[in-house]
Amino acid sequence: MWGEIMKEINLETWNRKEHFKFFSQIVFPFYSIATTIDVSKYYQYVKTRNISFYYGMIYLCAKVMNQIDAFKYRIREGKVYLIDELIPSFTDLKAGSELFQITNVMLTDTMSSFNETCKKAVSQQKHYFPSPEDEQKDHYIYFSSVPWISFTSVTHEMDINKDDSIPRITFGKYNKSNNIYTMPISLQCNHRLIDGLHIGQFIKALEAVLKDLE
Repeated sequence: MWGEIMKEINLETWNRKEHFKFFSQIVFPFYSIATTIDVSKYYQYVKTRNISFYYGMIYLCAKVMNQIDAFKYRIREGKVYLIDELIPSFTDLKAGSELFQITNVMLTDTMSSFNETCKKAVSQQKHYFPSPEDEQKDHYIYFSSVPWISFTSVTHEMDINKDDSIPRITFGKYNKSNNIYTMPISLQCNHRLIDGLHIGQFIKALEAVLKDLE
């Protein structure tokens, strides 16, 4: 089941109780952090396997994020829940168009199978956006890419809803220098649930996965 709730968090005994309360007083409790990661080994990995650079990176980021509870918390009607599984929701240019579409794809067991699932889902999608009912769900990780440019910061459009708990990840143009490939990556999160420490954990874990690809 997509976005199944694993459990409700007891706010009175939650070790994050004071931080959640503190940042809940803020009108706009969201922040973004951008950094650069080494994707040299990853670039060769997807190139030799005919895997989309974008889809493969979505896969790895989603796999890593699903291992860190801080990114799996969701606020619903004043309560906090831990989601069982996060689902990638990503933008992609529609074939032959300058307009993008948003496609939601569940994770699979391998990067290769996820790549094929994404290609099929994107090609078969008839509309630019998922149904309103589907978009109201909050078990997603939002992914986007601006592969034409590099960046040092990114902001996202969003409703001013303090309960919006969906992490937003953006990839920029990868650059090559002395056979080293690097890529900017940005994360936007809700400070009621996620601190810089957790973003650091995510980046560290992602870098380890990228380094260990065989």
